[in-house]
Amino acid sequence: MSDLYPTMDTMHPPESQAVDPVDPAATDAAATDAAAHGAAAPGAARGVAPGGADAEPVPEGWVRNVVLFLGGQTVSLFGSMLVQYAIMWYLTLTTKEGTVLALATLFGFVPQAIISIFGGVWADRHNRKFLVMGADTAIAIATFVLAMLMIQGTTDLWLIYAAMAVRSAGAGIQTPAVAALIPQIVPANQLLRINGLNQSIQAAMMLLAPALAALLYANLEIGSILFIDVVTALIGVGFLALIPVPTLKHAQGVDRPAYFADLVEGVRYVNGHRLVRWLLGLFFVVMVLAGAPGFLTPLMVARTFGEEMWKLTALEIAFSVGMMLAGATIGWWGGKTSRIRLVLLGSVAFGFFSIGLGLSPVLWVFLLFMFLTGVAVPAFSTPSMTIIQEIVPLERQGRVFGFLGIVSAVAMPLGMGIFGPMADVWSVQVVLILAGGLTFVALALALAAPTGRTALADSRRPDSALGYGSAPDEAGADEAVGAEGAASAEGAVGTGRSGGTAGAETDTADPARQGPAT
Repeated sequence: MSDLYPTMDTMHPPESQAVDPVDPAATDAAATDAAAHGAAAPGAARGVAPGGADAEPVPEGWVRNVVLFLGGQTVSLFGSMLVQYAIMWYLTLTTKEGTVLALATLFGFVPQAIISIFGGVWADRHNRKFLVMGADTAIAIATFVLAMLMIQGTTDLWLIYAAMAVRSAGAGIQTPAVAALIPQIVPANQLLRINGLNQSIQAAMMLLAPALAALLYANLEIGSILFIDVVTALIGVGFLALIPVPTLKHAQGVDRPAYFADLVEGVRYVNGHRLVRWLLGLFFVVMVLAGAPGFLTPLMVARTFGEEMWKLTALEIAFSVGMMLAGATIGWWGGKTSRIRLVLLGSVAFGFFSIGLGLSPVLWVFLLFMFLTGVAVPAFSTPSMTIIQEIVPLERQGRVFGFLGIVSAVAMPLGMGIFGPMADVWSVQVVLILAGGLTFVALALALAAPTGRTALADSRRPDSALGYGSAPDEAGADEAVGAEGAASAEGAVGTGRSGGTAGAETDTADPARQGPAT
């Protein structure tokens, strides 16, 4: 474990380090802009959380905290997945009605999309640990009530829908809080590795949960299975309670903005931050064009290669194993290229592999492309999340990840609404090939945009958040955020510890506050 998570010591830049003379007025303006958009000095401390007014050193016992956090989240996620499968199978086998499943999907996704708007603000205004614990506890209570009612013989559909809505709303609170909490307990230069490990755990749960859920469903009543999620949720809450997570200074201030002012400020921040806006747009398009058609692959297997259950099972295993292996090792191979290049290569891979799936002549080739698609998921999503965690100030990350949750919740149903009916008119193969081709078109447009070109150029700097994160030999302390860091913020795209403004747009005409022109 010590080899996987080496101890990070805080280093300070030499006092004799040369500082270029800068205009004080320009420095003050750049410093204000850098603080507003998450810029920090070059090589901010490896043991310090990402920039912003709330940047604080990560506790020395961060390895223990990460183990507790990932352990608790793994147990909680596993229980949630078991219940998710059990409920959907129960509704499928007892009603055999498509409308029931459609409503279940509606109650399972829509509340999360709506609550994410507010959940992101709450994550920036309150202690994120307590938000996650509260959401998990509320989900456990709702599941416990449903389990008790079903054991007593009450199986009304509206009760199941209500419980699913509560669980979905809890996810809308929990998801942005968890994503924004990670940089508070993980050193900056370990974010890519921990994010990848977290995604690998999720993939492992996707691999194991269906099999265990099927075994439980065959031997237990649905009410008894629900109790498993209650227990696992409480275990997750208990683990998280052992981790010290400070409340942000922004949230502690007595003069903090009103709730809706924070919400509006978050919207303005995302809309005015070119790089964040570009990443969210790319994420949305890739999820529509690559994520949604992926749900049609079981249909292609059934239509083309046969309806045997083992073939459908092999499909899920191939994808999950690829995602799990890539997530577990991305801290090693992902560090060999810049983060923005990883995101772009992941997008290219989605396009190629979607076309490969559509052109697969035999099942084993199809399964190979599914495995490679699973590998591409961490290559795309892990560096995307890491970049956001590094360039966005801690006090704004909850709102940004809240918007990311909305993007995720909307993109998948939209994509299925587009490509699902198409698969009934054309073959699934044609739909997959078309989706892959459109992915290349979308990626070309993203790179043609000024923000895309500037981001790619900035990723060549080794200390850029878009490149390799903080350079190992440039680690600095909090007090390094000064005139030289603010001055270097002028005109760059990558921020975090690189000192750029991440393509942040400003409302002033002062040249010292302007990012690269769009």
